[in-house]
Amino acid sequence: MLPSHYDPILVAISFVIAILAAWTALNMAGRVSTSQGRAAGLWLSGGGIAMGIGVWAMHFIGMLAMDTAMAISYDPALTALSMVVAMASSLFALWLVSVDQLRLKRLIPGAIVMGTGVALMHYTGMAAMDVDPSIVWDYRWVALSVIIALLASFAALWLTFRLRQEAAQVALMRFGAAVLMGIAIAGMHYTGMMAATFPHQVKMAHHGVDGNWLAVLVSVVTLFILGITLLISMLDARLQARTSLLASSLAEANRELAQLALQDTLTRLPNRVLFEDRLEQAISKATREDRPFALMFMDLDGFKAVNDAFGHDVGDKLLIAVTERLQHPLDGQFTLARIGGDEFVLLAEISAPDDAARLASSLVLAIDKPFMIEPYELVVTLSVGIALYPHDGQNDRELMFNADAAMYHTKHTGRNGYHFFQPSMNTFAQQQLQLMNDLWAAVEREELRLHYQPKFHASSGSIMGFEALLRWEHPTKGLLSPDLFLPLAEKTGIIIPMGNWVINEACRQLAEWRAEGQLNWSMAVNLSALQFEQPQLIDTVMANLARHHIPPEMLILEVTETTAMNNPEQSVEVLTRLTELGVKASIDDFGTGYSSLLYLKRLPACELKIDRAFVQELNGEGEDATIVSAIVALARTLNLRVVAEGVETPAQREFLTQLGCNTLQGYLLGKPVSASEIVAREQKAG
Repeated sequence: MLPSHYDPILVAISFVIAILAAWTALNMAGRVSTSQGRAAGLWLSGGGIAMGIGVWAMHFIGMLAMDTAMAISYDPALTALSMVVAMASSLFALWLVSVDQLRLKRLIPGAIVMGTGVALMHYTGMAAMDVDPSIVWDYRWVALSVIIALLASFAALWLTFRLRQEAAQVALMRFGAAVLMGIAIAGMHYTGMMAATFPHQVKMAHHGVDGNWLAVLVSVVTLFILGITLLISMLDARLQARTSLLASSLAEANRELAQLALQDTLTRLPNRVLFEDRLEQAISKATREDRPFALMFMDLDGFKAVNDAFGHDVGDKLLIAVTERLQHPLDGQFTLARIGGDEFVLLAEISAPDDAARLASSLVLAIDKPFMIEPYELVVTLSVGIALYPHDGQNDRELMFNADAAMYHTKHTGRNGYHFFQPSMNTFAQQQLQLMNDLWAAVEREELRLHYQPKFHASSGSIMGFEALLRWEHPTKGLLSPDLFLPLAEKTGIIIPMGNWVINEACRQLAEWRAEGQLNWSMAVNLSALQFEQPQLIDTVMANLARHHIPPEMLILEVTETTAMNNPEQSVEVLTRLTELGVKASIDDFGTGYSSLLYLKRLPACELKIDRAFVQELNGEGEDATIVSAIVALARTLNLRVVAEGVETPAQREFLTQLGCNTLQGYLLGKPVSASEIVAREQKAG
């Protein structure tokens, strides 16, 4: 026999390549299993080729590591064939472990096919050794090497399938499994090499691929291919993990936004938007099944007094407690929603009107008991109005208005109870319904008007600007003041498009005055509570300013104290963003609500408007004078300007001016008039 031994460096390199090939197989299996379509096919093809090259290179370098007393050459065709067999076996292995389930009846045949391929690759590579006479084989070692190949293939397939998922603990397990698989692959090779005996006086062939430089070349190229493959795999896995995390975060954010859009943030009950959808569904279902249902409009009696006396925090806690009590008597199919400050509505399936009466009675009794809101014991009651479908309305608008009319009838007849809608209430309900229908068309028909009340500098008496006040030119009722239609607009939600129209028209009129040379006039616009809560408010304001080329500092947005304190954190955020963009903010009706000085000093307002209720009874003495003096002192402390509205007598004007008010507004100085009258007055004065 021809004596031989192995180069320890090449043997070590062959083991490293075997481990890298195994690690590549494990990573590629993970990429294939987590990909779909063309991407999965690309990972399968690229991974199979890289893994096959790695396994083949391990065997080839292992043969090159054998240091015999002769020079050995290799047949290129058989060498290439052994590589093809290695890649085919690797492709088959990755395809096999990419399935959802790998049962034993599939695993065993797969291991046989892969093991046979590995053995065939090895002995094809050995056959590429160009020696004459041929190698003498010990078939006991050959059989043992085949058995090792089969067992190693079984273990490799099972481990690869089990460790496909991407996770931190799986990555560590993959490394350990790659080491074991690499040792098994190398063990199969060197066992197979033990089966080969090279005869004495071998006649050397002088053709084929020279092996002197081949070991280094194959090692470098293989390590490069496996390294690049692993690097791409790990980078893609990390990118996919981040993409998956971002997608899940966006999905969660969308779910939360959808929830916020359809739920009342305080009570977690459905809001008006979701309730209207449920009401439409209830009407459709009742029409199909010919079954009635009840719509109950509920309002808390005495809630405003609690809110004003104890503050919004206590009021919010009371609303949460009321919600819990309202839910206790409810059973079966129902929808309880909060659609306003202290307004709730209930949809309930019933068999007869008596069912609605019993339910309404239980709701009234549930609220009638005192509420313990530490440290207070609070008492409120419930007024309920009931409308039945289809008897009291054929659509959602009729049902809502008739139930609302019944609720107001309950309030006017003593509160703390319930009433069904009756034809005797129909006159008021129909008037309101007709007014609401007209109101929806008012914007489209261009029936809305703005009147402008001047604001005067207290000391000099010059005009500083105007406050835009909404009027409705009704086709049959004439010019309507806002107290006749704004509550209805608030309740129906039409206040949003109306408010947007007011902002646009006020900016348009101010731009017209500026074009006529009145560059120092400002424009104040009132924001409703609903409008102030709209996410698009800031975009709407800035878009109108840009459309009419108005400097932002010439627009003053007036927000009532109650609206600002309803959600102080949100108010601070919205007003801060507006003032950062240059728009000014004013706290309207100051002194009538409940303000936290902590939030008040954080509100980025430029002025406080003293409510007209304090000004009307002002005579220089008494409680109103004390309150007004305190408000002016507070404003000075907070560096805010003071606007007094409702000035109707010279005495009031003199007292407010001496007190330090900056701006005066009222009928004594100027009534709200149309823009054309202002122009005519200015022309006359000029």
